[in-house]
Amino acid sequence: MSKPDFSSLSALYINCTLKKSPRESHTQGLMQLSMDIMEKENVKVEYMRFVDHDVPYGVYPDMTEHGYDSDEFPGIFDKVMKADILVIGTPIWLGEKSSVATKLIERLYGMSGKQNDKGQYIYYGKVGGCVITGNEDGIKHCAMSILYALQHLGYSIPPQADCGWIGEAGPGPSYMDKEAKAYENAFTNRNTTFMTYNLLHLAKMLKESDGYPVYGNSRKDWDDGTRWNFENPEYR
Repeated sequence: MSKPDFSSLSALYINCTLKKSPRESHTQGLMQLSMDIMEKENVKVEYMRFVDHDVPYGVYPDMTEHGYDSDEFPGIFDKVMKADILVIGTPIWLGEKSSVATKLIERLYGMSGKQNDKGQYIYYGKVGGCVITGNEDGIKHCAMSILYALQHLGYSIPPQADCGWIGEAGPGPSYMDKEAKAYENAFTNRNTTFMTYNLLHLAKMLKESDGYPVYGNSRKDWDDGTRWNFENPEYR
């Protein structure tokens, strides 16, 4: 089997830790494993901590138009749109994704009504995944929430598009603490690798086919009166 060429792809990793840089982030530690794989596959990778940026709460494209003095999200959105792949990383707090992750998803949602040049919703053709870290349980719960939100906005989700690591129940070492020996966890290492390559494979397929065909899913065509094979039961 020939080795795929992923060099045309780009990925944006957004860490939704509560900690501003340069404080250590255990979520960043696990995200780095995935980023390292992508970089070795010649993918253009960009990383940021969402909390480092002045981004207000809200669901509008630019919150300076709604009473805030500043809003860095429009610039972050430009990076989102340039990336073929978006990976959201979050710690687990009280069994849930972080409040920072919720804010990011809400701001992405605020842009989701925009359309691409085909008249489809703006995130069509892009691929999403997530990385979760924490103590006690919650990986699958957080992943369900994040991946559902991304697909609802228009992102495509490949198989096994999440990975994570958690320690024992209760207070204890976190991912990057040496005593946790998290780097030796075969389950996490395997899932992180599979997630990364599944993101790459789907992104490559979508990019090479110029995203999704417009038949049956173009908001522009729908608004212009095209209904494809839809028929309102009232008129049957």
